[in-house]
Amino acid sequence: MPTLVLIRHGQSSWNLENRFTGWWDVDVTEQGAAEARAAGELMAAKGLDFDMTFTSLQTRAIKTLDLALEAMGRLWLPVEKDWRLNERHYGGLTGLNKAETAAKHGDEQVHVWRRSFDVPPPVLEAGSEYDLAKDRRYAGIAIPQTESLKDTIARVLPYWEQRIAPALKDGQRVLISAHGNSLRALVKHLSNIPDDEITGLEIPTGQPIVYQLDDQLAATDRYYLSER
Repeated sequence: MPTLVLIRHGQSSWNLENRFTGWWDVDVTEQGAAEARAAGELMAAKGLDFDMTFTSLQTRAIKTLDLALEAMGRLWLPVEKDWRLNERHYGGLTGLNKAETAAKHGDEQVHVWRRSFDVPPPVLEAGSEYDLAKDRRYAGIAIPQTESLKDTIARVLPYWEQRIAPALKDGQRVLISAHGNSLRALVKHLSNIPDDEITGLEIPTGQPIVYQLDDQLAATDRYYLSER
């Protein structure tokens, strides 16, 4: 039975500041780094091991993966980085404080932007300081100007089918370090969670989620490692 483990990056600096982050690149905090190390130590203590790892092109997820693997003595494992595992793009909300945004636009509107399945935030304005057009890691990529969760799923699932699922079907044990919404996309797919329920799923930082899968990659069990 293939084993898959998902981990959301440790606390980031903008998590701490309660700001919309999306595709903007921020680092983990000291607490976030500690969460990543603790996750690696827990996975090792529980006897988990991996053959292949995947992450996004964003520092907070990459560093979380590296710190967890270091704690496991597995920094030598192969890592594939891909933009399709990036966080959802928050468009014009990028960089804004969530509480201040609610005060300006109203709690109801911000709730729609954050928690609806298919309503994206406003697009990123031309000339924004958060425009990634000149970021070399995204050369040749059509960078979104905003994304709903539905949009995020539409890029995550093809990558799952093309790269991750084949590794699992080949018998490889897989660890994915990514983000709240890119992981929601995978959890929705693997656990068959309806559109109107997935937006309410909270994925905590730095806590490994273990999936036991059958040969067709249907989930037979899902649990937080700390609970077993």
